[in-house]
Amino acid sequence: MAEITATMVKDLREKTGAGMMDCKKALAETNGDMEASVDWLRKKGLSKAAKKAGNVAADGLVGVAASDGAGAVVEVNAQTDFVARNEEFQAMVAKIAETALKTGDVAKLAAAELPGTGSSVEGRVTELSGKIGEKMELRRAAALSVSPGIVASYVHNQVAPNLGKIGVLVALQSSGNAEKLAALGRQVAMHIAAANPIALTPDQIDSAVVEREKAIFADQARASGKPENIIAKMVEGRMRKFYEEVVLPKQAFVIDPDKTVEAYVKAAEKDVGAPISIEGFVRYALGEGIEKEETDFASEVAAAAKG
Repeated sequence: MAEITATMVKDLREKTGAGMMDCKKALAETNGDMEASVDWLRKKGLSKAAKKAGNVAADGLVGVAASDGAGAVVEVNAQTDFVARNEEFQAMVAKIAETALKTGDVAKLAAAELPGTGSSVEGRVTELSGKIGEKMELRRAAALSVSPGIVASYVHNQVAPNLGKIGVLVALQSSGNAEKLAALGRQVAMHIAAANPIALTPDQIDSAVVEREKAIFADQARASGKPENIIAKMVEGRMRKFYEEVVLPKQAFVIDPDKTVEAYVKAAEKDVGAPISIEGFVRYALGEGIEKEETDFASEVAAAAKG
């Protein structure tokens, strides 16, 4: 039996909004497995956790660049937020994003020459890491391109031009008015930053995620004593709702919630002067998926004082 610590209970409570005792029981029932505990609480109707539970943030910056129907987004991590405010670090991340316009593949980007430095991207990251005294890492990169059309970008919690905590790209294919298309693209990019869709179509969602949702919905329905034929219909209806929450075109548009994203884009075609198609999007949130070790600073100071 895994030890259930106060930190585990606190983390689960933050993820789900469930009560402290319910979180403790969930962890006990699942032998301390955090994801299984989230599912246990949801099945019991005790959690309102989003389909995409947030992860512990790491520090550093997300950078974007866009030009001539192409866009790139990169994430460069560091150990503290102090580094993210360092102008030399910011300049490096901005230059890496510009370089990523030519190659969105992170391995190729790491080996590419970083203009004006005489080093590769990876070499420059290592060099600055040694200079500042913190571990740094080029974690990931992606690029989009479209023709005809535009790749719009948006940065949330911006700390410098095109640098911040969340970076978004969205590719809109259209032969319409470029200026109006760019304005629409920025609106859609802002929506993506806020609503965090996970796919462009239901078919693009990881099958494991789909099966997990179906299993949770089915267990919830069975708990109400419904027969299997009714459960199947209930699950089908819940999955439709799930897709509306996580598939970009089906989401309610944050700027005009009475319309879905696809309906808003369709309505914009008249103003833009041509059909518009959303061809792809990328959303990077700083540190998502990284488990950041928490330290008890007071205990460290006390231990050092005793030493």
